[in-house]
This record gives sequence, structure tokens and C-alpha cells, in this order.
Amino acid sequence: MKLSVLMPVYNEEQDIAQILGLVDAAPVDKEIIVVDDCSSDGTAGILSRLVMPDLHVIRHAVNRGKGAAIRTALEAASGDAIIIQDADMEYDPGDYPALLEPIRSGKARVVYGVRSFEGQKALLRWGNKLLTVATNTIYGVHLHDMETCYKVMTRDIAQRLRLECDRFDMEPEITAKIVRMGEVITEVPISYQPREAKKLSPWRDGLPALQALLRYRRWQPLV
Repeated sequence: MKLSVLMPVYNEEQDIAQILGLVDAAPVDKEIIVVDDCSSDGTAGILSRLVMPDLHVIRHAVNRGKGAAIRTALEAASGDAIIIQDADMEYDPGDYPALLEPIRSGKARVVYGVRSFEGQKALLRWGNKLLTVATNTIYGVHLHDMETCYKVMTRDIAQRLRLECDRFDMEPEITAKIVRMGEVITEVPISYQPREAKKLSPWRDGLPALQALLRYRRWQPLV
């Protein structure tokens, strides 16, 4: 099973080489599709110098947001399954085999990696929990971590999502649409190391995330 790793990148010169090294070393068949969302630091230069046989780099001419970068990466994906990988060091690509196992064995078509929130700032921790509770209430599911970056699914499901959101509200959009498609989300525990500097803001991004949950509750997939 080939995994398409979709990595949106914006101003990650500090970590980009290291995280790509970890992704490259993950013991799965894969392709790595990096979308540089018009970084203004040294990210583009670092990417241009990396030599990895499975790495494909696409650059946006203007900054368009995480959701837009994921759409661009998904259009280029050719794997049997896809995973979203943040470009910082919070998530460990060593978890890929465990996340893929339920799909590889035919037990699931969608798998979420569930984090422990120990060590995360209180405001972000409670924001994540509240959005997960809202998701469970609105959609009648029993998720433990809706906002997780590690969302793994077969490529056909990912392509049917017809993603629209450009920022971090893409996370609830993905979950809402998966549930509306009638898919069951399997959860697998993953390792997680929260970083101090976060681009996501609970004040700026929390309300749009809740609005996305409400907006897509009547969304209908194409037949």
C-alpha cells in the first residue's frame, strides 16, 4: 500500500529538513508531496536543496492557507491512502505503520491518530476538547480528537470530500464530510510533542472551526 504524505508548509525553515528526514525514514511505501504556501523565510531554499527520491515540491505564488495547500497536494497524490503531515515536529512519522494497519487489513477506511494533550497550553487543550465535544454532539459520533493532524484515509474518500476551507477550519470540514459520507472513523493512539509557537490561534481559528461544523451538517456527497 502506497501512502501519499501531504505536507503544507509555511515559514518552517527551522524544522523542515528534520521533519522531512523523519518522513523519508518512515518504514512505509510512500510519496511526499510538499506544498510551500509562499513562505517568506528560507524554507524554499532548503526544499530546493533536499535530495529525496520520493519528494515532490509544489510552491504557491501567493499565501493561500493550510486548506488550500492540502487541496493542491491532494490533486497531485497518487497513493492508495493519504495522510496530512504538519511541517513542525509535533507529530511523529514513526506512527505511520500503526495508522495504516487498520486500512491495510481492511478493518477501516478512515483512521485518526489520537493525541495525549499533556503538555499542551491550557487554552489550546480546552479549545481542542470543546471542538471535539461539539463534533460529537452535532454529528452523533464518539471521537476523542477531532482536530488531530493525523487523518488517514483511502484516496478515493479524500477526493470525494471536495474540500473548500482555506485555513484551519479544514479540519472540522474533513471530519464533518467523512461522517456525512457514512464512513466510520477508527482511532489509533499516537505520540505528540506540542510546540510552544503555534500558528493556530484559539481566538482567530476557533469560531470558524465551529462555524464549519455547523455549515456542513447537511452536506451531501456526490453519488
